[in-house]
Amino acid sequence: MSSYNKISLCEDGDEQMDSSQLNDDEEEVKLPGLPPNTKNYMTPACYRRLLDEREKLVNVERPAMVNVVSWAASNGDRSENGDYLYGKRRLREMDRRIRFLNKRIESAEVVDPASRPQTDQIFFGATVVYESLSDHTEHTIRIVGIDEADPEHGDVSWVSPIARVFLKAREGDQVKLPTPATIDHPAHVELLEIIEVRYVNEKPG
Repeated sequence: MSSYNKISLCEDGDEQMDSSQLNDDEEEVKLPGLPPNTKNYMTPACYRRLLDEREKLVNVERPAMVNVVSWAASNGDRSENGDYLYGKRRLREMDRRIRFLNKRIESAEVVDPASRPQTDQIFFGATVVYESLSDHTEHTIRIVGIDEADPEHGDVSWVSPIARVFLKAREGDQVKLPTPATIDHPAHVELLEIIEVRYVNEKPG
Protein backbone atom coordinates (compact mmCIF):
# COMPACT_ATOMS: atom_id res chain seq x y z
CA MET A 1 0.00 0.00 0.00
CA SER A 2 1.30 3.46 -0.92
CA SER A 3 2.67 5.71 1.80
CA TYR A 4 0.55 8.47 0.28
CA ASN A 5 -2.82 6.89 1.17
CA LYS A 6 -5.75 9.10 2.11
CA ILE A 7 -5.60 10.59 5.58
CA SER A 8 -7.86 13.12 7.26
CA LEU A 9 -7.75 15.34 10.30
CA CYS A 10 -9.75 14.33 13.37
CA GLU A 11 -11.56 16.78 15.57
CA ASP A 12 -8.66 16.82 18.02
CA GLY A 13 -6.11 17.53 15.30
CA ASP A 14 -4.72 13.97 15.03
CA GLU A 15 -4.42 12.31 11.63
CA GLN A 16 -6.05 8.97 10.88
CA MET A 17 -7.53 7.02 7.99
CA ASP A 18 -11.09 8.13 7.14
CA SER A 19 -12.68 4.83 6.09
CA SER A 20 -16.14 6.38 5.79
CA GLN A 21 -15.13 8.14 2.58
CA LEU A 22 -13.17 5.33 0.89
CA ASN A 23 -16.00 4.34 -1.46
CA ASP A 24 -16.45 7.92 -2.64
CA ASP A 25 -12.70 8.30 -2.95
CA GLU A 26 -12.46 5.33 -5.31
CA GLU A 27 -14.99 7.03 -7.57
CA GLU A 28 -13.08 10.31 -7.46
CA VAL A 29 -9.77 8.88 -8.61
CA LYS A 30 -10.84 6.76 -11.57
CA LEU A 31 -8.71 7.63 -14.58
CA PRO A 32 -10.78 9.70 -17.01
CA GLY A 33 -10.11 9.78 -20.72
CA LEU A 34 -8.42 6.38 -21.14
CA PRO A 35 -9.96 3.64 -23.29
CA PRO A 36 -10.58 0.39 -21.39
CA ASN A 37 -7.57 -1.90 -20.87
CA THR A 38 -5.03 0.63 -22.14
CA LYS A 39 -1.87 1.93 -20.52
CA ASN A 40 -1.48 5.45 -19.19
CA TYR A 41 1.32 6.58 -21.49
CA MET A 42 3.23 9.73 -20.56
CA THR A 43 6.56 11.39 -21.27
CA PRO A 44 9.35 11.53 -18.66
CA ALA A 45 8.69 15.24 -18.14
CA CYS A 46 5.05 14.58 -17.28
CA TYR A 47 5.97 11.76 -14.90
CA ARG A 48 8.49 13.97 -13.12
CA ARG A 49 5.92 16.75 -12.82
CA LEU A 50 3.38 14.43 -11.21
CA LEU A 51 6.00 13.13 -8.75
CA ASP A 52 7.06 16.66 -7.85
CA GLU A 53 3.48 17.79 -7.31
CA ARG A 54 2.75 14.83 -5.04
CA GLU A 55 5.97 15.36 -3.09
CA LYS A 56 5.14 19.03 -2.50
CA LEU A 57 1.58 18.27 -1.43
CA VAL A 58 2.57 15.49 0.98
CA ASN A 59 5.70 17.00 2.49
CA VAL A 60 5.05 20.76 2.37
CA GLU A 61 1.52 21.94 1.71
CA ARG A 62 -0.46 19.33 3.65
CA PRO A 63 1.66 19.45 6.84
CA ALA A 64 1.39 23.24 6.79
CA MET A 65 -2.39 23.05 6.48
CA VAL A 66 -2.56 20.46 9.31
CA ASN A 67 -0.79 23.01 11.52
CA VAL A 68 -3.27 25.70 10.53
CA VAL A 69 -6.24 23.46 11.32
CA SER A 70 -4.74 22.39 14.64
CA TRP A 71 -4.20 26.04 15.59
CA ALA A 72 -7.72 26.99 14.46
CA ALA A 73 -9.23 24.08 16.41
CA SER A 74 -7.76 25.48 19.61
CA ASN A 75 -9.52 28.81 19.14
CA GLY A 76 -13.03 27.87 20.27
CA ASP A 77 -16.30 26.89 18.60
CA ARG A 78 -15.34 24.99 15.45
CA SER A 79 -18.80 25.24 13.88
CA GLU A 80 -18.32 28.99 13.43
CA ASN A 81 -14.54 29.00 13.05
CA GLY A 82 -13.76 30.15 9.50
CA ASP A 83 -10.10 29.21 9.62
CA TYR A 84 -10.91 25.72 10.90
CA LEU A 85 -13.65 25.07 8.34
CA TYR A 86 -11.55 26.40 5.48
CA GLY A 87 -8.57 24.33 6.57
CA LYS A 88 -10.63 21.15 6.78
CA ARG A 89 -11.98 21.77 3.29
CA ARG A 90 -8.50 22.40 1.90
CA LEU A 91 -7.24 19.18 3.53
CA ARG A 92 -9.99 17.20 1.82
CA GLU A 93 -9.10 18.81 -1.51
CA MET A 94 -5.42 18.00 -0.99
CA ASP A 95 -6.25 14.41 -0.07
CA ARG A 96 -8.33 14.00 -3.23
CA ARG A 97 -5.51 15.41 -5.33
CA ILE A 98 -2.95 13.12 -3.68
CA ARG A 99 -5.12 10.08 -4.36
CA PHE A 100 -5.56 11.18 -7.97
CA LEU A 101 -1.80 11.58 -8.38
CA ASN A 102 -1.24 8.16 -6.78
CA LYS A 103 -3.48 6.54 -9.39
CA ARG A 104 -1.83 8.39 -12.26
CA ILE A 105 1.68 7.55 -11.09
CA GLU A 106 0.89 3.91 -10.33
CA SER A 107 -0.64 3.40 -13.78
CA ALA A 108 2.03 5.35 -15.67
CA GLU A 109 3.80 3.83 -18.65
CA VAL A 110 6.69 6.25 -19.22
CA VAL A 111 7.88 6.54 -22.81
CA ASP A 112 10.88 8.69 -23.75
CA PRO A 113 10.39 9.93 -27.35
CA ALA A 114 14.07 10.79 -27.71
CA SER A 115 15.09 7.18 -27.01
CA ARG A 116 13.07 5.73 -29.89
CA PRO A 117 15.16 4.61 -32.88
CA GLN A 118 14.68 6.93 -35.83
CA THR A 119 11.61 6.07 -37.85
CA ASP A 120 9.15 7.91 -40.04
CA GLN A 121 6.24 5.98 -38.51
CA ILE A 122 4.04 7.70 -35.95
CA PHE A 123 3.86 6.33 -32.41
CA PHE A 124 3.36 7.88 -28.98
CA GLY A 125 5.71 10.84 -28.50
CA ALA A 126 6.01 11.70 -32.17
CA THR A 127 6.15 15.29 -33.32
CA VAL A 128 4.18 15.44 -36.56
CA VAL A 129 4.28 18.16 -39.20
CA TYR A 130 1.28 17.88 -41.50
CA GLU A 131 -0.58 19.84 -44.16
CA SER A 132 -4.31 20.34 -44.31
CA LEU A 133 -5.06 19.76 -47.99
CA SER A 134 -8.30 21.75 -47.85
CA ASP A 135 -6.55 25.07 -47.29
CA HIS A 136 -2.86 24.07 -47.68
CA THR A 137 -1.92 25.24 -44.20
CA GLU A 138 0.89 23.54 -42.29
CA HIS A 139 0.59 22.51 -38.64
CA THR A 140 2.78 20.81 -36.04
CA ILE A 141 1.57 18.67 -33.15
CA ARG A 142 3.18 16.33 -30.62
CA ILE A 143 1.38 13.20 -29.43
CA VAL A 144 1.56 13.02 -25.61
CA GLY A 145 -0.25 11.61 -22.57
CA ILE A 146 -3.66 12.71 -21.36
CA ASP A 147 -2.12 14.45 -18.34
CA GLU A 148 0.10 16.68 -20.45
CA ALA A 149 -2.13 17.55 -23.40
CA ASP A 150 -2.03 21.25 -24.25
CA PRO A 151 -3.71 21.67 -27.67
CA GLU A 152 -3.19 25.42 -27.79
CA HIS A 153 0.57 24.79 -27.82
CA GLY A 154 0.49 21.73 -30.08
CA ASP A 155 0.54 18.92 -27.50
CA VAL A 156 -2.40 16.58 -28.18
CA SER A 157 -3.46 13.51 -26.21
CA TRP A 158 -2.75 10.17 -27.85
CA VAL A 159 -6.45 9.30 -27.47
CA SER A 160 -7.62 12.46 -29.27
CA PRO A 161 -9.23 12.06 -32.71
CA ILE A 162 -6.35 13.68 -34.59
CA ALA A 163 -3.73 11.53 -32.84
CA ARG A 164 -5.71 8.38 -33.54
CA VAL A 165 -5.82 8.99 -37.30
CA PHE A 166 -2.05 9.62 -37.32
CA LEU A 167 -0.88 6.66 -35.20
CA LYS A 168 0.95 4.01 -37.27
CA ALA A 169 0.93 6.23 -40.38
CA ARG A 170 4.19 7.37 -42.02
CA GLU A 171 5.70 10.40 -43.71
CA GLY A 172 4.00 10.97 -47.05
CA ASP A 173 0.78 9.23 -46.02
CA GLN A 174 -2.56 10.95 -46.29
CA VAL A 175 -5.11 10.38 -43.51
CA LYS A 176 -8.76 11.32 -43.13
CA LEU A 177 -9.92 13.21 -40.05
CA PRO A 178 -13.70 13.32 -39.51
CA THR A 179 -14.74 16.67 -38.07
CA PRO A 180 -18.02 17.32 -36.25
CA ALA A 181 -20.60 19.82 -37.40
CA THR A 182 -20.49 23.34 -35.98
CA ILE A 183 -22.77 26.34 -36.23
CA ASP A 184 -20.76 27.62 -39.21
CA HIS A 185 -19.71 24.36 -40.91
CA PRO A 186 -21.36 21.00 -41.57
CA ALA A 187 -19.64 17.76 -40.59
CA HIS A 188 -17.03 16.69 -43.10
CA VAL A 189 -13.84 14.69 -43.53
CA GLU A 190 -10.57 16.61 -43.68
CA LEU A 191 -7.66 15.20 -45.67
CA LEU A 192 -4.26 15.61 -43.98
CA GLU A 193 -0.85 14.84 -45.46
CA ILE A 194 2.06 13.90 -43.18
CA ILE A 195 5.13 15.93 -44.06
CA GLU A 196 7.60 15.08 -41.30
CA VAL A 197 7.86 12.79 -38.26
CA ARG A 198 10.48 13.23 -35.54
CA TYR A 199 11.01 12.19 -31.92
CA VAL A 200 12.29 14.85 -29.52
CA ASN A 201 11.57 15.90 -25.92
CA GLU A 202 10.40 19.36 -26.90
CA LYS A 203 7.07 21.07 -27.34
CA PRO A 204 6.17 21.87 -30.96
CA GLY A 205 7.84 25.05 -32.10
